[in-house]
Amino acid sequence: MSQGTAAAGLLATSGHSAQNYHYMQQQQSNMAQSKGLDATNYQNQALYARLSNPQPNAPASAAAMYGNPGSGANPGQGTGNNAVGHTMATSGGSVAAAGENETLYQLMVELFSATNREQALAELSRRRDQNTDLGVALWNAYGVMTILYQEIIAIYPLLNPPALTMPVSNRACNSLALLQLVATHEQTRMQLLKANVPQLLYPFLSTTSKAKQYDNLRLTSLGVIGALVKYDNHEVISFFVTTEFLPLCLKIMDIGSELCKVVATFIFQKIILDDGGFNYVTSHPKRLHTVLVILNNVINQMVVAPSGRLLKSVTKCLIRLADNPKACEEMREGVSENLRDSTFAQVLAEDVSYRRLVYQLIIKLS
Repeated sequence: MSQGTAAAGLLATSGHSAQNYHYMQQQQSNMAQSKGLDATNYQNQALYARLSNPQPNAPASAAAMYGNPGSGANPGQGTGNNAVGHTMATSGGSVAAAGENETLYQLMVELFSATNREQALAELSRRRDQNTDLGVALWNAYGVMTILYQEIIAIYPLLNPPALTMPVSNRACNSLALLQLVATHEQTRMQLLKANVPQLLYPFLSTTSKAKQYDNLRLTSLGVIGALVKYDNHEVISFFVTTEFLPLCLKIMDIGSELCKVVATFIFQKIILDDGGFNYVTSHPKRLHTVLVILNNVINQMVVAPSGRLLKSVTKCLIRLADNPKACEEMREGVSENLRDSTFAQVLAEDVSYRRLVYQLIIKLS
């Protein structure tokens, strides 16, 4: 990619970023007003309440989930000492959860401090698995998403020419990890998509430097997109097809690190499993040929250092593409011989599921 093309891409994406920034400000202001809250104090008034109230269907503790072992009783039906023990255990769990929620709340408030923001981002990222509703709280907290967008956009000028340092990359990756929480949660996933937030990540995926700070940025960005596509939603797949994500994905499959290749190939597999994504890839002969060439490249690059995870993902992609007659015909002549000979004999011997996939592909191509 030329510097002019890259710069144009950054400028175009920055335009989307500005639109998304104002869109989120207006959306969160409207949300605050609809709740009868002052917008400037919305995060102070509403955020902790959201964190402190778990999902309606989520059990508050293991006891609430399983009841009284061996009796088939529902939670709360124990008597005597059992009931007292259950109450004390539940109370202790609630106190611990309340303390953790208070910590998360304080960390989110610290995002508004320029001095404390970097540490708060790192801590929130580290604790992101401790509350299932953290993604929802991040999305609904007034101003928090805007801060995450600012953190992402701020490093665009460091991408081309490459000037990104590891600490700056780590800070951006922490912001992306929090975005992944929003992308994962069913209540916020589609809202994130409709705000065009994934497009903010495309400049990161366009980078070609093999330095670790850039590779980490690409990998974490792919994690956000992977969280969106893994639920097999047609609207999500259509978004990535129409926003020209596929060329970026294919480039990373071809020249990325092993972990980036694994995630990018998983995303590509999810895209072509959808009928819309499949038709997009197979309907144009040159596009289909490019895809098959890249998949062959990925296979041939693993001759020196095979990766079972990556081999399985690539093979699944080939099996799906073989559903198209033109693709199947081209694959009969052009699929890498390394899949058919003994190149990956060790992986075949150790992984039964991969062996089944190879046999399935051979049958489809025969």
